[in-house]
Amino acid sequence: MNSAILFSGGKDSTMALYHSILNEDNVKYLFSMKSLNDESYMFHIPNINLSNLIAEALNIPILTATTDGKKEEELNDLEKGLVDLKNNGVEAVYSGAIFSTYQKTRIDNICEKIGLKSIAPLWHINPEKYMRNIVDLGFEVIITGISAEGLDQSWLGRGINHNTVDELIFIKENVCDINLCFEGGEAETLVLNGPIFKKRIKIVEVETVWRNDSGIYNIKKAILEDK
Repeated sequence: MNSAILFSGGKDSTMALYHSILNEDNVKYLFSMKSLNDESYMFHIPNINLSNLIAEALNIPILTATTDGKKEEELNDLEKGLVDLKNNGVEAVYSGAIFSTYQKTRIDNICEKIGLKSIAPLWHINPEKYMRNIVDLGFEVIITGISAEGLDQSWLGRGINHNTVDELIFIKENVCDINLCFEGGEAETLVLNGPIFKKRIKIVEVETVWRNDSGIYNIKKAILEDK
C-alpha cells in the first residue's frame, strides 16, 4: 500500500512512520503542514522548519504546505495537501493521534471525503508503555516545548529515557495530572535519531525562550551527520 505520513518531526508522527514501515507499506511521502499561527489547534509548531532536514535523514521524500492556522479554516489547507498526495498515488495517510478526538475525527473526515484510508496506529495506546517502547526501540527524542504545570524550564532540551518517564510518572501522581505522552499539549518533542534514520540530526545552535510557565527550545541550526 502506498502511504504518506502527516509528519512534524516529533515522536508521535515518527512512530506513525515506524508503524507504516512495519506494515511494509511503500512510504511515498512525508507531509508537513507549516502553520503561521503559534496557537494552531491541528498542527505541531516548534521546530517544524526542521521537517525537511529530518526527511533527508530518513531518506524519504517530503511535501510541505503552509496554512494561516485559523481554527477550522486550516482544514481546507490540509484537504488540499491530501488531495495532492492522492493525485501522486497515495492510498493511505498515517497520523500520530493518540487521544485527540478533535484531530483524529477531522483527519478521518477529510480522508473519507477524498477517498483515502486514515490510519492512526497509536490511537488509545497505553501512555507509559508507549513512552518506554520509544526508548527501548532506540529513538533519540528531545523535549522542545513545555506548557504544563509541573514541567519547568529545565525540561527544555532534555532527552527522553526511562528516568525521564519515571519523573513524569512522579509528577503525574504527586503534582498534577499530566498525560505521560504529552497528548494534552503538556510538551512537544523532536526526534534526532532512531532505527529508521539513515543519518542523525546534530543540533548546532539553540535559543531557549521562556515566558511565565511555558517555553520553546528553538533550534536555530542543525546539520546531518553519519551514524
